[in-house]
Amino acid sequence: MGCADAGPAEAAGAPVRFNHLSLGFPSPVILLDSKAQQTELEWISYPPNGWEEISGLDENYTPIRTYQVCQVMEPNQNNWLRTNWIEKGDAQRIFVELKFTLRDCNSLPGVVGTCKETFNLYYQETDSEVGRGLRENQYVKIDTIAADESFTQGDLGERKMKLNTELRIIGPLSKRGFYLAFQDVGACIALVSVKVYYKKCWSIIENLATFPDTVTGSEFSSLVEVEGMCVNDAEEEADNSPKMHCSAEGEWLVPIGKCICKAGFHQKGDACEPCGRGFYKSSSQDLQCSRCPAHSFNDREGSWRCDCEDGYYRALSDPPSVACTRPPSAPQNLVYNINQTAVTLEWSPPADTGGRNDVTYRVVCRRCSWEPEECVACGPNVGYSPAQSGLVETYVMVTDLLAHANYTFEVEAVNGVTDLSRTQSRVSVPAAPSQVREIINKKVQQRSIQLSWLEPQQPNGVIKEYEIKYYEKDQKDRIYSTVRSKSTSATVNNLKPSTAYVFQIRALTEAGYSNYSPQLEITTQEEATGGEQNPVIIIAVVAVAGTIILVFMVFGFIIGRRYALAVKFPGTKTYIDPETYEDPNRAVHQFAKELDASCIKIERVIGAGEFGEVCSGRLKLPGKRDVSVAIKTLKVGYTEKQRRDFLCEASIMGQFDHPNVVHLEGVVTRGKPVMIVIEYMENGSLDAFLRKHDGQFTVIQLVGMLRGIAAGMRYLADMGYVHRDLAARNILVNSNLVCKVSDFGLSRVIEDDPEAVYTTTGGKIPVRWTAPEAIQYRKFTSASDVWSYGIVMWEVMSYGERPYWDMSNQDVIKAIEEGYRLPAPMDCPPGLHQLMLDCWQKDRAERPKFDQIVGILDKMIRNPNTLKTPVGTCTRPISPLLDQSTPDFAAFRSVGEWLEAIKMERYRDNFTAAGYSSLESVARMSIDSSHGGLVFFRDYRSTPCFMLLCTSGEFHQCQTERAEVDVKEAGH
Repeated sequence: MGCADAGPAEAAGAPVRFNHLSLGFPSPVILLDSKAQQTELEWISYPPNGWEEISGLDENYTPIRTYQVCQVMEPNQNNWLRTNWIEKGDAQRIFVELKFTLRDCNSLPGVVGTCKETFNLYYQETDSEVGRGLRENQYVKIDTIAADESFTQGDLGERKMKLNTELRIIGPLSKRGFYLAFQDVGACIALVSVKVYYKKCWSIIENLATFPDTVTGSEFSSLVEVEGMCVNDAEEEADNSPKMHCSAEGEWLVPIGKCICKAGFHQKGDACEPCGRGFYKSSSQDLQCSRCPAHSFNDREGSWRCDCEDGYYRALSDPPSVACTRPPSAPQNLVYNINQTAVTLEWSPPADTGGRNDVTYRVVCRRCSWEPEECVACGPNVGYSPAQSGLVETYVMVTDLLAHANYTFEVEAVNGVTDLSRTQSRVSVPAAPSQVREIINKKVQQRSIQLSWLEPQQPNGVIKEYEIKYYEKDQKDRIYSTVRSKSTSATVNNLKPSTAYVFQIRALTEAGYSNYSPQLEITTQEEATGGEQNPVIIIAVVAVAGTIILVFMVFGFIIGRRYALAVKFPGTKTYIDPETYEDPNRAVHQFAKELDASCIKIERVIGAGEFGEVCSGRLKLPGKRDVSVAIKTLKVGYTEKQRRDFLCEASIMGQFDHPNVVHLEGVVTRGKPVMIVIEYMENGSLDAFLRKHDGQFTVIQLVGMLRGIAAGMRYLADMGYVHRDLAARNILVNSNLVCKVSDFGLSRVIEDDPEAVYTTTGGKIPVRWTAPEAIQYRKFTSASDVWSYGIVMWEVMSYGERPYWDMSNQDVIKAIEEGYRLPAPMDCPPGLHQLMLDCWQKDRAERPKFDQIVGILDKMIRNPNTLKTPVGTCTRPISPLLDQSTPDFAAFRSVGEWLEAIKMERYRDNFTAAGYSSLESVARMSIDSSHGGLVFFRDYRSTPCFMLLCTSGEFHQCQTERAEVDVKEAGH
C-alpha cells in the first residue's frame, strides 16, 4: 500500500470536508497558516523518505499543500518534519492548531504489530534560524497527538475524510522565535494544515482613552493591566487615570478611570470635537458645549468662554456661564426728611438692575454755597447710618451736618460691572414742598376733631397726600399717631374727652415730604352726663361681644377637628413587586436613585457576576463625603431582557431600608455601562468568610451574626417580601461582622454550586435550602424562608459546611419528606439545634415566625446559659436525623437477636471480633467516645442503620442496601 492512502491527495478532484474551529472574537494574530500558502512549504523532512509534501484541494476546491507519511510496513519508524523558523513577536503563549487525517491500523492487513495511531509534537526556541540541520535532543515535547476519528479504505472510496482538529498551547516563550517539529513513529497520517497564532487585545478607544494592541499574559488566568492614553484634546480626570485589563482570551475587561474633553471641546463618539461658533465649554468637567449666555458671542471654534456685546460686561468673579450685564439705572423716587442737622434719604430700587442681583447703593454728599457749581465734598466729619456705600437697604441717615448750610445729595445704584463702565446711575434730591401754611379748626367734639388747612405756598410738584401727626399733650411717653388724607381736610376719631392734643401736618410730593407745620393744640369737649348712652360705646360693646363669640366658635371648631383627626391608623410600608409594572423602567426610577456616572470611581475588578463584572470603588455625591461601594456592571451587548432582569434587583433593593439588609446607593441607567451601586461589604459572602475563619469565633459571636440575619428577614417579612433564596452565600459581612441579607435577584442559578439547583416546571430551586412545600408545590412564603433560615443557622454553626454533605438532590428531597433532619454541628449548643429543628417542621404553620426567632436569639445573647437548654417554639416533638438515645434492649436476649431485628445480622461476626459480645457493651457505645464509635439513628428510609463518627468530626452515612462499615474500625 502506498503513502497516498494516508491523506486527501488521493481524493484529488473531490472536496475534502474540514471541521471548522471557531476562534471567537477578537481574531487572533496568525504566525503560520500552511493552508493559506499555495506554493511549496519546503519544510525540513528527516529522513528524506519519511514525510512527503504533496498538493491537494480543500472543500472549496482551493489548492493546498500538505505533508503525509505512511511507513507502516517497517518497524521502528522515526520520521521528523520541521517547519520553517517562526518569529513570535511579543507573544508569550502560542496556540498550535493541527488538522490531520489518520488511517485505522485495523484496516491495514499485516501491519498490526508495527502500525501506530499517534504522532508527537515538539518545539525548539531560538533567537534566529539555525539552518537545515535537525537534532532531536534540542526539541521539547509538547504532547502526543491522537486522532479522535480514523478512516478506513472504505471511507476513501466514499470520499469521506474524517478530519481531526487538535489545539495545543506553548508557553511561556522567552526567545525571538521557534520551530515546530512533528515525529512519526509508524502511523499512516496526513498533516492537512498547521495554524500557529497568538491572542491579543486589539487597540480600542474607551472613555476617550486609547488602549494599544496588547498581547495576552503568559498564564491562562493572568490579566495584563494597561494604561490608556487620552485622545487628542482630552485630559485625564483628576486622580482617575484610565486603565483596562486584557484577559487571557484577548478581551478587554471593564474600564477603570477615564479621560474627559478639555475646555472648549465636547465628546462626540470616541473623539473630542471643538465647540462650534456661538457655543463654549468653560471646564473639562462640563459634559457638553453650551450656547453663549445672553448678550455675549464668539466667532471661533473651541472657545472656553464668550465675549460680551458692546455696552455689556462680565465681572471678574462671574463664571463664563453667566450672562453679560450692564450697570443699573438710577434709583427712583428719592425723598428726604430734615431733622435739625440730620437728613434721612429714602428711595426706590432702579427700574433696570442691569440683569444682576448684586445691586447696592452709595451716597455722594456735597456742601454747596449759594452760588451755582460751588460745591465741595462733605468730608470725613459727616456720619452715615448704616453706611455711605455698599448699602443694601434703600435708606440712609446723614448726620453731623452744619446748621444753616446748603447740601446736595446724590444716591448711586452700583452692581458688579459698574466700575467697568463709565455710565453713572445717580439721582439727586429734588426740592421738597414748603410747609402747610395754616390749620383751620372746624369742629371739636368729645371724641373727634375735624381739621382743615391751606396747601403749601410752594408745592414744587403735585401733592399726593397729607399726613396729620398728633399726640396727647400731657402724655408722659409721647406716642405719635397719624392720619392720612388726599384732600386739605380730615377727621381724627377715637380721641379722649376733655384731653389736649397737639397736631402737625406735612405734605407729600414726588420729591418727598415737606417739613411739619407749626404745632396746633386743641382740647376735646367734656363727656356728657345724661342717661343717654354714647352710640360709639354701644357699637364698641357689641363688637367686643361678637368677637368673643366668634373666638369661642373658632376654638370649638379647632378642638372638634383635632379629635376628629386623632383617630388615624398608621400606614405600613409594603413591598411592591416590580413585575406588576407595565414598564419596568418606571419601577427602577421610582425605587432607585439615579446616579451621575461622574460621581462613581471604579478602582478595581473584584469578580464576575451573572450579568457582568463586579467592581469596588468610591461614590462621591455633592455635599457628602465619599464612601466605599460595590458596583455591579451590565456587560456590553446586553439584550433588553437582560437589562430588565439586571435592574429588577435594584427595583427590589431600593424599597428596603434596614441595617441588616444590604443598602442600595443607586443605579446608572442613562450611561454605559449600566450599573447598580450598593454599599461595600468588606468581608464578602458569609459562607466563604466562615470557611476562611474556621473555629475562630465564640458561640455568642456566631449567635450575634444569626441575630442580625433574623432581624433583616423579620423586616423583609413585615414588608411582605419573600426572599426564596436565603443561604449563607447570599449573606454579606462587613468589617464590623454585621451580617446583611442580599441577592434579591429571585430564582436564578447558583453560580458556585450548580448541583444545588433542582429544576422544576416553574424555574430553578436551591434544594438544600428550600422547604418541602416550596419544592413540591412552589409555595413560597415567609414560612419557607424560615426553613431556609434554619439551614443558614446550620451553615453558620458548622463554619460553612455543605448542607447534607454529598447526598444527591433527589436523596435530599426524599429524605426530608420522610423525616430526615440535619444533626447538630460539632460544638453546637442544644438550644440552637432545637431552634433549627423548629424551623424545619414539616407543617409550615408550626414553624416560628422571624420575630419569635429574634426574641429567642436575644434571650440567648443576654443569658448564654439558655444555649445549653433546648427551648423551642413548637408544640410537638420533631424527628431529628440523629437520635443519640440508647436503644431499648429489653426485648432482646443477645446481640445477634438484636442485630437480626434491625436487619444488620451480617455484622454479627464483626461485633464479636470487636469485643461487643453482650447487650451491655453495645449500650455503652457513645457518640462522645474520644476514639470514635457507633451511634444509632433512624435514617430517611425508616430503617435502623449505623453512623460512624470519625475523630475528624465527619459523619459517613452507611446505607443499608450497600453498607460496608467494618465495626473494627471504630477503635481507630
